[in-house]
This record gives sequence, structure tokens and C-alpha cells, in this order.
Amino acid sequence: MTTAFLPFPPSLGLLGMEPLRAAFEFAGMHLMDRSRLQTGDGHPVVFFPGLATDRRAIAPLRDCCERLGYAVYDWELGFNTGPQGHIDEWLDGLARHVESVSNDHGRRASLVGWSLGGIYAREIAKIVPEAVRQVVTLGTPFAGSGHETNVGWLYHAMNGQAPSVDAELSARLRTTPGVPTTSVYSRSDGVVAWQACVLQRGRMAENVEVDGSHMGLPWNPKVLSVVADRLSQPEGAWRRYVARDA
Repeated sequence: MTTAFLPFPPSLGLLGMEPLRAAFEFAGMHLMDRSRLQTGDGHPVVFFPGLATDRRAIAPLRDCCERLGYAVYDWELGFNTGPQGHIDEWLDGLARHVESVSNDHGRRASLVGWSLGGIYAREIAKIVPEAVRQVVTLGTPFAGSGHETNVGWLYHAMNGQAPSVDAELSARLRTTPGVPTTSVYSRSDGVVAWQACVLQRGRMAENVEVDGSHMGLPWNPKVLSVVADRLSQPEGAWRRYVARDA
């Protein structure tokens, strides 16, 4: 059951604090005790960057997962300026890449997407569910209309298209993939409205709240802990997240 409520973008105060908060989170990442993070089983993990970023922005999280023992992959399209050309054809190209990674390893790939990159990860999982083990999104506004962010102007400037989402596309984006799906969000996100990042809980769908900025999600210590926990689950034995430090 969906709601007609459309959240407002975060306050300009929260937006203005994003760089400073992200810097503190970056420092916290270097001070965290990583010995408590669960090690991996070697399965492939494909990472999708946020709008106006590339593999370098999400590198702290990707590198952490590589050290934990996963086979990590970039989305291979460089700087994320938004979908190019016909959206279904463009997403199909991304899905083929994930399918290729899965086939090379003989195992399903986990997909981790930050912000707009999480939209891609969710849609790919709907196109090639047989190649996807699970999806983890970070601050991804899949449940909005495109106006719940403070960076709509940036999307328009880079992509040449308005960030608005029509009713048909909105319903499509809200639909949860048929694989285990975790949405990580922050109520103090200064870029996207946290309400647009919350999915309806299901048998294999969950929301995990963290405290942090939007810009710092790829290196937020709590996010690293959550992603490590989610990726460490045995395939076919998904369970809801339970904080280990609770």
C-alpha cells in the first residue's frame, strides 16, 4: 500500500553541514575497529556510485569489502551523470555487465548502490534476478517523485533532463526487487529526504537506519558495518539485520 504523501527536501541547514559531517565520518572510518567486521566468502560485489561521482567516491566502501575477501567490481561507466538514452536500453546494458560478472564467477553478485546508483542496482535486480544475490542501497530515494532532493538542479545540469518521475515510473521504482533488499538511510541526510528511502518491509526487504550525512555514506563506519554484515550472509539464508553493538 503506497501513500500520497510527498516529503520535502531536507533543510538547507542540513545540506550546508554535509561536507563537515562527511569529513568527520571519513576520520571515523580510519579510527574504527575493523576486526569486528565479518569476513567474506569471495562472491562478487558490484558497486554503483551516486550522481556526479565515480568509483573514487565509493572507493572506501569498495576497498573495505575487498579487504574482507569479496571480488569487487566497478559499474564500468565512469562518472555518473544519470541514465543516457532510452532508460530501458541503458539499464539493460548495466544488467548485462552484472550478468557477465556473475557468469565469470559462477555465483550470483551482490549489488551495492549509493544514492542514484542504488536506483540502478534495484532495477538491475529486476531485470536479471538470476544473477543477483542481494541489493543494498545507501540513501537511495526510490520512493519519491524526483523532487525530494536538494540536487535536482545538478541532475538537470548534467543530464539535460528534469528529475521528475511520472506516475508509471514512480510505481516501477517503488517496487521492491524479488531478491533480498536492504535500504540504508539516515534521518539527518542533507541531500535526499529520508522518507523517500524507506521501503515497505517484506519477507526479504528491510530498512536499516544509520546516523550520518548523505555525502559520507560510502565511508560512514556504521554503513561499513551494515554492508559487511549483509554481504556475509550465506546465499539462500537471508535474515534481517541485527546490530551487533546493540
